Amino acid sequence: MIKSYSVTLVTYMAAFLVAIVTCYFFSYPNQWLMLLAGHLSATLIVFLSSQIFKNSSLYDPFWSVAPLPIALYLSIYPESGKIDLEKIFLINLPIIFWSLRLTSNWARDWKGLSDEDFRYVNLKSKPFSFLIDLFGIHVYPTLQVNLSLLPIFFSLSLSVNEVNIYLYLASIFTFLAVILETIADEQMRIFRRAYSMGTTMREGLWAYSRHPNYLGEILFWWGLYFMTISLEPNLWYLFICPLIMNLMFSLITCQMMDNRSLEKRSDYREYMNSTRQLIIWKKNKTGNKYD
Repeated sequence: MIKSYSVTLVTYMAAFLVAIVTCYFFSYPNQWLMLLAGHLSATLIVFLSSQIFKNSSLYDPFWSVAPLPIALYLSIYPESGKIDLEKIFLINLPIIFWSLRLTSNWARDWKGLSDEDFRYVNLKSKPFSFLIDLFGIHVYPTLQVNLSLLPIFFSLSLSVNEVNIYLYLASIFTFLAVILETIADEQMRIFRRAYSMGTTMREGLWAYSRHPNYLGEILFWWGLYFMTISLEPNLWYLFICPLIMNLMFSLITCQMMDNRSLEKRSDYREYMNSTRQLIIWKKNKTGNKYD
């Protein structure tokens, strides 16, 4: 494990340095394009390392690590030139909490370089595996995260509007979304220690939602949008950013997890029929809500 974590640390340090150099050379056209260039260049370094060590799960913590320096940069060097500490605190607090919690969650569960996400293994078993690995496993999630971070570019870097009660409410909403994700992950971790891998989790939040952890993740990205429109209501159209993230989880990620569980758990079909994919609300046997 020491080797695995050392490889990850060196990879991410190299990715961060490359991102800084890239941003330096792309510093003139547009701040967000500069950050996108840095984000993508860092992704390519992680991809290169995943090829060397034959494990695409090296990319997993990038999801939660990369957004934090982006948010902090936008806070310190806003295009507007106006630094509002109250706004910075309210927007960055849930982002910092999310980033540290999700990265810690990865570190606790990762079993090292011999452990690769089954979704990556399945994807790389298809034709054109190199391109699927590069664009499907690495570049696409980076672009997805970058798009979903776009609202905070407007709220942190461009907006000069004063903080209002709606930003406080949106910040609390975003923070609570991370707490929801945390509770769901901890419930699953406790369950896995107590039961065999072939047993379906039906306790706590998981009694009402098949993927409450992903629900928390989705709500976090919606929270970034809510914080932005609380300051700039005219940017309502940015709803497309969290919506695309929402669709990725509901149409792709959750479906892949459900299909795997159907293969491994004989009672999972019944669980699917009685439990909603994301929304925490119990269904009856016919699929309707309880009153």
